[in-house]
Amino acid sequence: MNDSSPSTNDDSTSTSLLDLIREGDDQGWRCLTELYGPLIYAWCRGSRLGPEDSADIMQDVFRAVVLHIGNFEKVASGSFRGWLWSITRNKVRDLHKVRAGKVRASGGSDGHEILQMQPAEEITGILDSTCVSGEQMLAHQALRIIKSEVKETTFTAFWRSTIDGIPPAVVADQLQIPVHSVWQARSRILRRARQLLENELGVSGAIVSTDSD
Repeated sequence: MNDSSPSTNDDSTSTSLLDLIREGDDQGWRCLTELYGPLIYAWCRGSRLGPEDSADIMQDVFRAVVLHIGNFEKVASGSFRGWLWSITRNKVRDLHKVRAGKVRASGGSDGHEILQMQPAEEITGILDSTCVSGEQMLAHQALRIIKSEVKETTFTAFWRSTIDGIPPAVVADQLQIPVHSVWQARSRILRRARQLLENELGVSGAIVSTDSD
């Protein structure tokens, strides 16, 4: 755990995560993969892909982001999560189409497998049914990232006063720090969370109800 936040996380900066990605910032990419990777993987597993295929699709999605991140604001209506969802759904559907085609081409004794292959449309339906908002997962991942960036006391002050709902004065007494430090911790971490999640709709509100490890 670092004793202080990296320079890109300083409270004085208004640079968003996607701005950092567009600039090719290495830490920005690390945050992006840590924040959205588990969600993309969960979508893939929910579509009945195995662990290896899910990991491959996740990498394919991030490669697509590298190529098209500059177009996100132009083509996306809604959250960045929704854009990633569309990319993931298309890649999962394409994978199932390719595999279904290979089974059909094989013919012979393998023909019965065709009946066991789910049509791409059905796969899309499965994906749609498993495409929960993902807000809790993103909030959880955002807090994991932030926890690794700040002092333990700072995160504890935030957690107890914001998530657990303990009065700041009580938290200050528990941690033996000034009350204003508790308020600063709350402000700092919520600001960082907004920076990570500013392209999502409704996720910032999920921060207050997410669970800790």
